[in-house]
Amino acid sequence: MVLWVIRALFVVMIVVIVILGDLFNVLTRKSLAVAVVGLLTVTTLGLTVDLLVRRKSLAALAGVFFGLLAGSIVGLGFSYIVEFLYQVHQVKEGTDLYRAKDGIKLIIQVLCCYLAIAFILQTKNDFRFIIPYVEFSKQTKGAAPLVLDTSVIIDGRISDIASTRILGASMIVPRFVLNELQNIADSPDRLRRARGRRGLDVLNKMQSDKDIDIEILDVGLTSRQQSEPVDQKLVTTALNLRGKIVTNDYNLNKVASLRGVEVININDLANALKPVVLPGESMSVRVVKPGDQPGQGVGYMEDGTMIVVEQGRQFMNREVEIIVTSVLQTSAGRMIFGRLPDDLDNGNAAGSRGERANSRDGSDASRPGQSRYRPRPT
Repeated sequence: MVLWVIRALFVVMIVVIVILGDLFNVLTRKSLAVAVVGLLTVTTLGLTVDLLVRRKSLAALAGVFFGLLAGSIVGLGFSYIVEFLYQVHQVKEGTDLYRAKDGIKLIIQVLCCYLAIAFILQTKNDFRFIIPYVEFSKQTKGAAPLVLDTSVIIDGRISDIASTRILGASMIVPRFVLNELQNIADSPDRLRRARGRRGLDVLNKMQSDKDIDIEILDVGLTSRQQSEPVDQKLVTTALNLRGKIVTNDYNLNKVASLRGVEVININDLANALKPVVLPGESMSVRVVKPGDQPGQGVGYMEDGTMIVVEQGRQFMNREVEIIVTSVLQTSAGRMIFGRLPDDLDNGNAAGSRGERANSRDGSDASRPGQSRYRPRPT
């Protein structure tokens, strides 16, 4: 709405300029018609460019401004050189060369402005240390932004974490990460294609959630940086935005740490949120499969933590109470070792001995000629 008000004011100001020029007799009848046509042309051209160019870049506008400024200064210097050459060679008035002097100056001015604008726009990232206003870094409010990696988007847990509103920072998905997701989704490999589509679905879900602050950002990288791998571009983006990288990739974690970029690993976060168990505590577990060692049974917690139960193989597909004996943290995850309570273990051992005795009695009774029942003699 504000833009349309500004556009209307622009048209009104053009009309007022024409009317004032006519009132104060600044313009003659002939020049008034030329001025009206010229101003209408300029107004139409300006509004057309404004409406057609929907996506405007402040960096491009700054590049044009500095290009015009630098080109005008250089062109002015060349104009003095042209004037000096005309004086040195004593070009006489009335000649064709003398009449072409102003045209030569104008062409030099236009050429210098064009070359300066083109040069700055094409090299604005390489020369941002010379012209720091050409490239504007994204200013973020609050905490440092979180730059999402492809792996963490495909993983999908970042969507559930963000929906809990515990993240106090905005999330940024660089354009090259989105392009990588699209390339994975178009892969001829079925598994790889499914992963890419899952990543795009997760991204769409996060964008549709109004409580999640996520943005797809076009990152300004130099031509050399654009040719680097995605991991290197992620680290460079995080450095430019002064943000943190969210990833599941172990190698990216190491590279980013070496370059001084903070990394949030979703796997580390998941391990930190797992419930803490101490040796001596009791817990309930369902034994689902036998272990590697004789008599061992294996069960799992809801978060996937493996629980090894000593002498638990006989309780297959049953829920048992165990006592935690030790907890082992490995690079692959966490393992909990436990044993059966003494009463359950002793009862089970007694039951086993009883079963073995019954089996022996049954086997003895089944042997011919060795029955334990003997009739009383008469």
